[in-house]
Amino acid sequence: MGLKAGDLRDTLDHTFEVDSFASKMGEDKDIVTMSFSLKEKAAADDLMAFLERGYGFILDADATSGEQRDGTYKVFVELARDKEVHNNIMELIDGVKSLAEMDDFKFRYYKNWRSNDVTQEALEELIPNDPDNYGIKVEEARMSNYKEFFNKSFLDEVELKETKLSISKKYSDPLFFEFIDFGDVVNIKDNIDGKFDIMESYPEILFLTKYIGDYNISKYGDKLVFENKDKGLVLKRI
Repeated sequence: MGLKAGDLRDTLDHTFEVDSFASKMGEDKDIVTMSFSLKEKAAADDLMAFLERGYGFILDADATSGEQRDGTYKVFVELARDKEVHNNIMELIDGVKSLAEMDDFKFRYYKNWRSNDVTQEALEELIPNDPDNYGIKVEEARMSNYKEFFNKSFLDEVELKETKLSISKKYSDPLFFEFIDFGDVVNIKDNIDGKFDIMESYPEILFLTKYIGDYNISKYGDKLVFENKDKGLVLKRI
């Protein structure tokens, strides 16, 4: 029996990713990939089947066979990168919204720090629909990619779900943060509130430097600022 409205309520994450994973069907410049995260394997399998049967423009849909490191099951969808891809994504999401009874869907492009509301305008702005523009968009997004920001760290795993960031490495407990802001370091430090006190925050900064690696870290009130070249990331420990 197929899925009905509401069947995926409370099991589907509010945020999906676009172009974060490599295509199985062809070159990444020719294929748009989407990935959804679900709490249960049965729900992931049902969503995969629903998408494969329900949308002729989907090239392929697949579900992970086991639980991922973040505790979810993934469903991957592949679409042609062409002039209709933004309309196709909107149509697909309208169907998934009904299954999850969810109106506040968001998406991240290329594992970007910031999630975006699913609107036609946002899709057209962020997702390239022409293979010739794919490389340009990916390069623009690269340093806004949360995996790329920690490219010189000691970390084994970096995961961002909604606004909760988890980082981990072997033989150490994971650390959890709330994502606050990301951007140019100069703008980040100009706009951040909170008192800067290097003496009071020194033990925590020393611990984080040893855990993460050679990053310039400062603290303003309860907010931590991590720097990688000219980019700044604001987090709060949770």
